[in-house]
Amino acid sequence: MFTLTSRLTQSFLIIGIVASLMITEIVMGQQSGKGGGAAASAAGVSWTVPSRWKAQGDRPMRVATYTIPVAPGDPEPGECGVFFFGAGQGGDVQSNLTRWTNQFEQPDGKTPAAKTEKKTINGIAVTTISVSGTYLASMGPMAVGQEKKPNFRLLGVVIAAPGGNVFLKLTGPAKTVAAAEPEFQGIVASLKKM
Repeated sequence: MFTLTSRLTQSFLIIGIVASLMITEIVMGQQSGKGGGAAASAAGVSWTVPSRWKAQGDRPMRVATYTIPVAPGDPEPGECGVFFFGAGQGGDVQSNLTRWTNQFEQPDGKTPAAKTEKKTINGIAVTTISVSGTYLASMGPMAVGQEKKPNFRLLGVVIAAPGGNVFLKLTGPAKTVAAAEPEFQGIVASLKKM
C-alpha cells in the first residue's frame, strides 16, 4: 500500500510540474514582447517586435507595452500597447475603431475622420486604423479626466487571432508616429498563426 501511495504521489507531482511548465510557457509566450527584434505572441498569433522599440514593465490589462523612440522636435516618445482580453472579450472590431477615433478631436472639437483598411495577412484577418489630431489621453486607469495632446497620431490594428481579438494601439506625437509607421506596418506584415 505504501508503494502505491508513493507512486501516486510521484505521479501527481510530475503531472503538477508538467502542467505548471505548460502554463508558464503559455504565459511567457503571451508576454514575450521584449522588444529589440524579438518575437512576441498572444491568442495564437505571433509577430516580430521592431528592434528600436523597448519593452516596458508589466502593465494591467496588457500583453506588452513598448516605448517608441521620440523623433527630433517632438515632446515625448510614443507608446504601443498590446491588448488581449480573452476569447470574445474586448469588443468587436468596429466598436474599438470608433472608441479609438473618439479619443481624438479636431480644432473645432469635432471627431476627425479615420482611415481604416481591412486585409488578410498570412491567413489572418486584420483591420488597421490611422487617425490624428488632438489626443484626449486618459490620465490613467479608472481616471475621470483627460489630458489634451495636440498634433498626436494613432496607428492601430485589430487582429482576428485564433484565440480572440488582439489589439495593438500606437499613440504619440505625429513625427514620432510617422517615423515608427514602417515598423508598425512591419509588425502587421510579420503576423503568423502559431
